[in-house]
Amino acid sequence: MPLLGSIIKKGIEFRHRIRFEEKAPIYYQKRELKKLLRKSQFTMFGQTYNFSGMVNSRNVMNKFRATVPVHDYNSMHARWWNKSLHNEEDVCWPGKVKYFALSSGTSDSSSKHIPVTNDMVKAIQRTSLKQVFSLGGYTGLSENVFTKGILMLGGSTHLNQRGSYFEGDLSGITTGQIPFWFQHFYKPGKKISRASDWNTKLEEIVENAPKWDIGILAGVPAWCQLLLEKIIDRYKLKTIHDIWPSLEIYVHGGVSFEPYRKSFESLVARPLTNIETYLASEGFIAFQHEQGNKSMHMVLNNGLFFEFIPFNNENFNNDGELVRKPKTLLIDEVEEGEEYALLISTCSGAWRYLIGDVIKFTNVKKTEIIITGRTKHFLSLCGEHLSVDNMTKAIEMISDEFDIRVNEFTVAGIKSGTLFAHKWYIGTDNIVDADSLKKSLDEKLKILNDDYRVERSSALKDLIVELLPQKVFLKWMERQGRMGSQNKFPRVMKNHLQEEWEKFVQEELINN
Repeated sequence: MPLLGSIIKKGIEFRHRIRFEEKAPIYYQKRELKKLLRKSQFTMFGQTYNFSGMVNSRNVMNKFRATVPVHDYNSMHARWWNKSLHNEEDVCWPGKVKYFALSSGTSDSSSKHIPVTNDMVKAIQRTSLKQVFSLGGYTGLSENVFTKGILMLGGSTHLNQRGSYFEGDLSGITTGQIPFWFQHFYKPGKKISRASDWNTKLEEIVENAPKWDIGILAGVPAWCQLLLEKIIDRYKLKTIHDIWPSLEIYVHGGVSFEPYRKSFESLVARPLTNIETYLASEGFIAFQHEQGNKSMHMVLNNGLFFEFIPFNNENFNNDGELVRKPKTLLIDEVEEGEEYALLISTCSGAWRYLIGDVIKFTNVKKTEIIITGRTKHFLSLCGEHLSVDNMTKAIEMISDEFDIRVNEFTVAGIKSGTLFAHKWYIGTDNIVDADSLKKSLDEKLKILNDDYRVERSSALKDLIVELLPQKVFLKWMERQGRMGSQNKFPRVMKNHLQEEWEKFVQEELINN
């Protein structure tokens, strides 16, 4: 394994030194769209919308946007993906779909079935390699980090068979098809990764932790933190470096890492190099490619075609739903600092599909983005337009000010007499004065969001803060059956989920 790791390290360094000719982002996107259209032109979807006639048109991107309607999950599933679930072939992508990723994440809806084709698995693997190659430009990494184990805390590779297809977490689908050479580094290994019960998997990883020399950790922050805490507690360690001295890199995604930063710092003897990824069930969209740059570089030349819908009142209502046929923008039409709902077409047969994420360009020329939230996970009861990004930054600021650890939080919009209020549920095990924290949080939000500041003097009457032990959030996830892997706690509570959460919290407070 050391020899193989050394070869990989030299390959990364060599690949990083090579300079390729860069073309304009729109060039790559036009080429990708043509590839997608050409390969799928004889599918049911392709024939319905005349991809054969479209692919050679002079203005293929405008023709595509004018001809193919925008889809959300319900419309895509009802007319198209449902056919693939019933063993029909050549529906939205050539051939039969063997795998479907179950996606719910922070949603309050039942699991969605997102098709994962062989072409998509290969595309994800290619982008993963691109991210590995980008490490060649990082400084401060030890010589032997690539010879150590890579612990990937993902879903079970034991997939559920449903007739002609298999379903499970995307991480379970892709991990089950990792290249043979990577298996030398991959932990927890095939046997443990097949465990379907999340708590059982964690316990087996804890049990085997002393046998491994881990250099890279990958997974959702909440669950990785829980695992590290369990290992430290089991073996009475000061930090995780007492058992994994080679641990240097942490690869994460799904939610902002900032609320977890203080907790992670308490679990390590020295700082880790944090690398953010944007790997959704629909594809590998972007990754952090420069050290010290928290923005992520969009992948424009690997099976994905992007469109961008301005996230404003003209296109979305207060529930985050499209209110009319939107005018979409291409990669050469976007502006820095503006928020966009992401629309994608992919080599898994998603076509003009509203993924549900909202992004912001931090550098248009380098196509760098950050995720600011979800189309349905923001608060705008009276025009305050409070995004998850605003909420996360405010939590980060008060965590620093009061020197407390806040891993989980959620916010609900409620009535306050004839007006409105925001109710914050903040998870911390530190002692802090709730009134002082509330005042500070309110002020931070006013600084971060002008609309919020204006509405706090009119229709948004109050901000309410309820401090809860961290374990309450974990218990809620367990009750919802969403322990582990890619499941994330919802940052915004709405409708019936809000009612269930409030009832659950009151029960916990009474019982404890």
